[in-house]
This record gives sequence, C-alpha cells and structure tokens, in this order.
Amino acid sequence: MSATAVLQRSLLAVTVTVALVLAPPAHAESRVERAEPLPLEDIRTLSEVFSRVKADYVDDVSDSELLEAAIRGMLQGLDPHSSYLSPEEFEDLRAGTQGRFGGLGIEVGQEDGFLKVIAPIDDTPAQRAGIEAGDLIIRLDGRPTQGMGLSEAVTIMRGEPGEDIVLTIVRDGEDAPFEVTITRDVIRVQSVRSRMLEPGFGYVRISQFQSRTGPALLDAVDALKEEAGGGLRGMVLDLRNNPGGVLQAAVSVADAFLREGRIVYTEGRVEPAQMSFDANPADVLNGAPLVVLINGGSASASEIVAGALQDHGRAVIMGSRSFGKGSVQSVVPLNSGAAVKLTTARYYTPEGRSIQAHGIAPDIELERVSVQVRERDGPDPVMERDLRRHLDEQPRDEDSARQAAELAASDYPLFEALNLLKGMAILGGRG
Repeated sequence: MSATAVLQRSLLAVTVTVALVLAPPAHAESRVERAEPLPLEDIRTLSEVFSRVKADYVDDVSDSELLEAAIRGMLQGLDPHSSYLSPEEFEDLRAGTQGRFGGLGIEVGQEDGFLKVIAPIDDTPAQRAGIEAGDLIIRLDGRPTQGMGLSEAVTIMRGEPGEDIVLTIVRDGEDAPFEVTITRDVIRVQSVRSRMLEPGFGYVRISQFQSRTGPALLDAVDALKEEAGGGLRGMVLDLRNNPGGVLQAAVSVADAFLREGRIVYTEGRVEPAQMSFDANPADVLNGAPLVVLINGGSASASEIVAGALQDHGRAVIMGSRSFGKGSVQSVVPLNSGAAVKLTTARYYTPEGRSIQAHGIAPDIELERVSVQVRERDGPDPVMERDLRRHLDEQPRDEDSARQAAELAASDYPLFEALNLLKGMAILGGRG
C-alpha cells in the first residue's frame, strides 16, 4: 500500500494501538479555558446547513441522525483512524481486544474509495477462504463498495453466524475480479501459537496484540524451552499479517527479549500523550538468536516490536516493509454509552524513527516467491557410501531433509528464517 493511501480501521477486527481512557482527562477543563473563541460564522453556517437539510432533503431525517452524521464527519475528517463509535461499535471494539468478536476475521481499510484488506486474521473464515493482504473488495453481495462509507460496509459484512456473504475481489496478478463466498462466524482469536521447528529452534506466531498476549508469549516460550530440554538455540517470532492491537501488549512482547533501554515512546500535544516505555532486565531467551518475520500486513503494535528489537540489535528483521501505521488512538467513553476514538500521539522507535507512513524496513528483504519440491529426474549420483568396502557411515536423518524441503515449499520466508537462525547459532557457539 502506498504511503498516501487513505486508511480506516474496521471493527470487524481489533483496533490498533489503542489506549482505553475510562473517564474524560482531568486536564480537559483547563484546555477548554485556554481554547480560542468559538468561530461563530462557521457555527452559523453549520446551523444553516442543518436547517436546509431538515427542510428540503428528499426524505425526512431525524435530528439525532443528522447530529451523529455531523460528529462522524468531523472525526473522520481529521485522519483515517479517528472516529465516532456508537454504543454497539464501542462494545464490539472492547470485545475485539479480548479476542472474541463477530464478523469475518478480516482487518479492512479504505483506499481510493474501495475497501482494502490490511490482513486476514489467523484461523478465521476470511483466512480460510483465501483472502490476502492487499486485496481490494469492490462488491459486497453485489453492492459496489466505491464511495460506500466504512461503517456501512461493516454493517453489510456483519450478520448471523452461518450466513454467507459474497465478496468480489481485485488482486494484483489476477487478470479479472473474482468472487469469494465467506460464511460468517463468531471470531475467537488465539493470539499466540507456538511449535518446535527443529530440535532447539522454536517458532512463535502472534496474530494480534490482545490484553493477555504478553503472558501468553511467556508461557509459549517456557513450553518450548522445556521441550528443548532447558533452553532454545534460537527462535523465530512471526508477526506477518498482524494488524496490531493493544499498545501495552506490544511493549510486553518487546520487553520479553530486551534487558535494558527504551522500547517505544510517544509524542502528542497534551501531557498524557507523552509516554515512554523501558525494558526490564530480563531476556526470556537468554541472548539466543532471534529472527522476526514481517510483511506489508504487519502494522502498528507489530511495528513497535520490530522497530524496538531492530534498534537494539536484538533481532534480525526479515521479510518485506511493514505497513507504516505509527499513531496512537485513545478511546474516550461518552455519557451516552458511545465513545470517541481520537488520534492523540505519534509513536517512535528507541532511536527516534517515526514509523508513520514509512514502516519498518527489514534487515533482510525477501521476495515473494514460491518453492516446489522437484522429483529426481535420474538416478542418484555415486557417493562414497556406494563404493564396495566403504567405511561404516553414520545413519542419515532422512526425516530432517524431507521436513526442510516441505517447509521451503509451504512457507519459504520461515524456511529462510530457520536457516539464518541455525547459522547465527553456529557462529555464536564459536564466540
């Protein structure tokens, strides 16, 4: 996605880099006292437009509908991430940060008037249906999305579990649009998954940053260390297609691998927006090599983690440039039960890099390629073991070779990350 893309987060997935504010800030009154006089001419214009719509619009529109539309337009005109949340949308957002919400399991935004997929969420209907980051959704059940408001699109995509919706997709590399049928479901997101790639080399996948992602990561690493017999020789942290989530969860994840120094800091106009987070003196891997996988679907909280580990030289970042969402949104509940999501700060990596509209550039960039395991087209070459009276050989690990070939074919970036880890572990052992 280009840096000038117009992007808005949908409530089909969790919000990105959100600080929940449970009451109006204590300094709000002092800001009002310092505010400039209200622009009376502009207010008169607003009142005149309101009256004209009430009197002449083709359909009768209630005052509450017009006022809510005005509020939504005011916030959406600020930036792609500020918005008004109705009571229902606010409840959906809070449910999403806990890892359970309704929908398709897809993070979407807007670009050039169309819906654009930021990332499908792991093990959800959208991911299983083959939706990919970067897809443009041009129709929803036959209705064109160009010019459609994001809230309207979200409403169309929601529905009862078990109901189908047809998405018409435009994808780079495809000659023509195509349709994908997705069955709606209640989304239950498992934030952290882990497994052993090879003896001593672990793999942890974080699909979203939720309120309990930090503790879940520590549990996963402890389980991998136990499986490895007490310690890991290296680990891959997979943040691909991770659209972000809770800021504090990102800080906890980065802190798990750092012994000291700043993790991230934010800058805004008001004092509460000035935040800084530092690492505690502990590294869950005890200095073992770490490779972090990112791509264009890695956004916000994912970029905080990748940027912190990159600036401190703690991990090698591999893959493709991340999304570039570097702002902080505060969600302020209102007395009506609704809420305002407002961009209040920009965040920066430990070395002062702003990620906004730039993203994280990987240390090792990988092209998007696919690998196929080729069958031998002839007899095996003659080896020492084939000669008569050769010395006894050690048994070959046929399973490891086969598993490596399968990994390269199924997930080439992960295959490369594992190879890099093994090389780093060898060099580290020689130090």
